[in-house]
Amino acid sequence: MLNKIFFACLLLGLYSSGSSLSCRWMDHKFKQHSESLLDLLDTMANNSTNTTEDAGEENTVAFPSKLYNQASKASAEDKLAFTVQVLKEVAGLFEEDHSAASWEESTVERLLNVVNKQADELHSCIGSHNHMKKNKKLQMYFKSLSNQVLQQKGHSAEAWQLIREEIKAHLTRADQLASSLLTVN
Repeated sequence: MLNKIFFACLLLGLYSSGSSLSCRWMDHKFKQHSESLLDLLDTMANNSTNTTEDAGEENTVAFPSKLYNQASKASAEDKLAFTVQVLKEVAGLFEEDHSAASWEESTVERLLNVVNKQADELHSCIGSHNHMKKNKKLQMYFKSLSNQVLQQKGHSAEAWQLIREEIKAHLTRADQLASSLLTVN
C-alpha cells in the first residue's frame, strides 16, 4: 500500500513539474517561428527605400528594458503571458496604416500570420487561461509607439522604419524570454 502511494505521489510530482508548460508546439515550432519573424523583418528592411538615417530623428519612446528584466524573473506562465502580450501588441501595430512603407503587402501579411500564430500557440501553452492579465506598462508603451512615432509622423515610411527596428528588438527579447523556458522543460 505504501509503495502504491509513493508511486502515485512520484507520478503526480513528475506530471505537475512539467505540465504547466508541457507544450509540444513550443518545444518543436517556437524557435522556427521566431527565426521566421526576424527574417521577415530583415526582408522588410532590405525592401525599404528609406532608413532611419534619412528620417533624422530618433525614436522618442524608450525601450522598456525594465519590463523585460522583470518578466525574466517571473514564473514560467508569467513569462509566456508577457511574450504573448508582446506578440499581440506587435500585431496591433502592424495592422495600422502601413501604406507609406515600401514593404510588399504579402511580406506584412506573412509577418502578421506568423506573429498571430505564435501568440495563439504560446497562449495555449499557458495552463490557466485566466492568467492572461495584461501588463499595463507594456500596453502603454506600445500605445506610445503608435501615438508618438506613427501618428505624429503621419504613418510615414520613416516612422515605419523606426517601428520595424523597435519591433525587431522586441521580438529578439521576447524570443530570449520564451527560449529560457525551453531549457527548463
